[in-house]
Amino acid sequence: MASGSDRNPIIIGGLPSQVPDFDPEETQEWLASLDAAVDERGRERARYLMLRLIERAREKRVAVPEMRSTDYVNTIATKDEPFFPGNEEIERKVLNATRWNAAVMVSRAQRPGIGVGGHIATFASSASLYDVGFNHFFRGKDEGDGGDQIFFQGHASPGIYARAFLLDRLSEQQLDGFRQEKSKAPNGLSSYPHPRLMPDFWEFPTVSMGLGPLGAIFQARMNRYMEARDIADTSKSHVWAFLGDGEMDEPESLGQLSIAAREGLDNLTFVVNCNLQRLDGPVRGNGKIIQELESQFRGAGWNVIKLVWDRSWDPLLAQDRDGILVNKLNTTPDGQFQTYATETGAYIRDHFFGGDHRLRAMVENMTDDQVLHLGRGGHDHKKIFAAFSAAKAHKGQPTVILAQTVKGWTLGPNFEGRNATHQMKKLTVDDLKGFRDRLHLPITDKQLEDGVPPYYHPGRDSEEIQYMHDRRHGLGGYVPTRVVRAKPLQLPEDKTYAAAKKGSGQQSIATTMAFVRILKDLMRDKEIGKRFVLIAPDEYRTFGMDAFFPSAKIYNPLGQQYEAVDRELLLAYKESPTGQMLHDGISEAGCTASLIAAGSAYATHGEPLIPVYVFYSMFGFQRTGDQFWQMADQLARGFVLGATAGRTTLTGEGLQHADGHSQLLASTNPGCVAYDPAFGYEIAHIVKDGLRRMYGPEAEDVFYYLTVYNEPIQHPAEPDDVDVDGILKGIHLYQRGESGTIPAQIMASGVAVPWAVEAQQILAQDWNVKADVWSATSWNELRREAVEVDRHNLLHPEEEQRTPYVTQKLQSAEGPFVAVSDWMRSVPDQISRWVPGQYTSLGADGFGFADTRGAARRYFHIDAQSIVLAVLTELARDGKVDRSVLKQAVDRYQLLDVSAADPGAAGGDA
Repeated sequence: MASGSDRNPIIIGGLPSQVPDFDPEETQEWLASLDAAVDERGRERARYLMLRLIERAREKRVAVPEMRSTDYVNTIATKDEPFFPGNEEIERKVLNATRWNAAVMVSRAQRPGIGVGGHIATFASSASLYDVGFNHFFRGKDEGDGGDQIFFQGHASPGIYARAFLLDRLSEQQLDGFRQEKSKAPNGLSSYPHPRLMPDFWEFPTVSMGLGPLGAIFQARMNRYMEARDIADTSKSHVWAFLGDGEMDEPESLGQLSIAAREGLDNLTFVVNCNLQRLDGPVRGNGKIIQELESQFRGAGWNVIKLVWDRSWDPLLAQDRDGILVNKLNTTPDGQFQTYATETGAYIRDHFFGGDHRLRAMVENMTDDQVLHLGRGGHDHKKIFAAFSAAKAHKGQPTVILAQTVKGWTLGPNFEGRNATHQMKKLTVDDLKGFRDRLHLPITDKQLEDGVPPYYHPGRDSEEIQYMHDRRHGLGGYVPTRVVRAKPLQLPEDKTYAAAKKGSGQQSIATTMAFVRILKDLMRDKEIGKRFVLIAPDEYRTFGMDAFFPSAKIYNPLGQQYEAVDRELLLAYKESPTGQMLHDGISEAGCTASLIAAGSAYATHGEPLIPVYVFYSMFGFQRTGDQFWQMADQLARGFVLGATAGRTTLTGEGLQHADGHSQLLASTNPGCVAYDPAFGYEIAHIVKDGLRRMYGPEAEDVFYYLTVYNEPIQHPAEPDDVDVDGILKGIHLYQRGESGTIPAQIMASGVAVPWAVEAQQILAQDWNVKADVWSATSWNELRREAVEVDRHNLLHPEEEQRTPYVTQKLQSAEGPFVAVSDWMRSVPDQISRWVPGQYTSLGADGFGFADTRGAARRYFHIDAQSIVLAVLTELARDGKVDRSVLKQAVDRYQLLDVSAADPGAAGGDA
């Protein structure tokens, strides 16, 4: 044994070795016992004894370090498995029919003239995992609550459709409409779980890898949040996320594990289908993905259940007294296990068991066929049931079940475990015959040889189908099912928006603060105030939302168990188990997942929530754009605020904070209604209409994106003749030119409207130009409406041709038209085709940089003086002013000298 001086004097594996030994003699006895166990019984036996001691220590509440990984065997011992309450023989028949129909559906989708593809190997590996869930665990919505929330693995969708077919939820015509949503309408089926495409069936879009696990975590958290705030009883709801082991490489899959553990989300279970394969090869050919994931989840504070081997391994493990078999399992890499899945029993006997006489002896009485069928735990109903039961029973932690399977299981030797199996979509006649025989289905050779293979249904009155219905009735209805039970909200009266419509007087405020003031009044509303869910990534103070801390408070299920450092301040940081504000730390991905969970609560739990997600605009659509697509696909609603918007308002922060493109990115999302308002009264009308559209009697499945700024300006009062329709549709006349004789039009959005007003004044004073200023509240909505008009005109040439709104609005305005914003030119250029006259745009194209606001705007040539030059240039092109004035303007305003620009208000702070 090493002497004290030879041992590392620091903490080793979490054990404080520097702590004084008050009874060295007793310590020596314990160490001697361990040495004796090693010497007499070997290291494996000693390791087993140590693990049992650690287990007993935890039972006695003795603090010991957490084990990062355990042996490559099932977590739940055979003796601890619960009674299996189902009829395994019937469930096997049900699963065989489901497996067949799933594979045949994809194979038929590859018939000549169609060829739309599909995936069959993923479901083949995970079919038993789903089947046990459907038969024994997944709660439906028939009891009037949200039931369970199940995030189905995207590539497994054929199996979910196949089961729905057996239950008469889908027809044969619909199965044949797989991936043919338009040409086979109304019988088309979406490729993957898409609620927007199948709004009565799917609940959660998952096939964008990594977003499923992220969404599941924040769905489980939202369930707890809604219950804590007495909005909905979610106590019976459990969130299940079915994931692939290859998917866990996505940073979103593992990036938010800590919040689930920190908040003790025992209403959440991840089921990771570890078939050891990515799309084109092994996940960890030289390693062990289950062991790796176990370490990661344990380290994050999750309960880990490993489901590695089926019951055929139990007798072998029971006789493994010296641990030689467990050691072999521990040291065999995944790539080799994948090879074993494709080889013969004789190969496995020679290569896995043949290296040691003790291993050979274990299987000497087994046939090669029995050795071949030593199976994986993810295909054993009883083992799966034990794992799921343990996950549901576990308290205080989320649980992950790491289930080993074989990709393409039961599909035959051409599919099982092959690297190419993910891309294989069609079974040959020989494949089908082998598959049929494996599943014991009454389908003849002739049926397989003549045309496309048939679907199999045992009959509506068969024992199997009645069993399926009985199980679902006992669990509260069919899943997946999406039900919208929410009622329209009683929306606030006009007086709620009165303060914003009065303007800011002599005070200068940013549009971010203008929005926050509106929000404050909305949250006071007795009908909808409690339904607002405030979300921000560690930036509430930046956005002036610390005013909500004392009243709304920050949600924390544990409350605030410390004295806040700023507790004596009026706006002190305040946490509460019933808090309304979600403070998710510096994680835009986590915040967006909260946004989606809250925004779809009207469907998930029948209770509308109104999420308001405020973030640095640069870190919105650029960083989490895929999630905004997920939000649209999930039919989620709410307000998204890109604060500190624009490329030149936060220039002190430099390139990484200079957003000149998120409006353009937002335009690509069909579910996003995007605005770039300039003043408080515009915001008031937009928010009011947004609440109507998303939460009123004819609620739409859209979400609102508003870009707001951090630059203080004086907000005008709403004019008496305010053009509300123009504000909402995208453009209204803000200020007519009052002097000058040469007409021109300036169109601006957001923070650029004040520059346009200044340019209007300069043009009148210096160049005799009478320019009108238009506030373009939404370039995106103008384009969207115009495109729809063009589409209608294209397809209905015999009807009177329609005119886009922007064209109608500008028809009587005498150009030229100059558009300007704090975005790249592509944003205002969206409408150029429909502007009735000579049109040009200015924009902040290129990378941002750190400088004053004035210098940045002069550099990009979007400031007032540059607008003047642009207007004069267009007038000269039209022959209304002499071209010589252009050089005069460049010289007079020093437009080639960035340092000559008025620096303006500070631009470095948020």
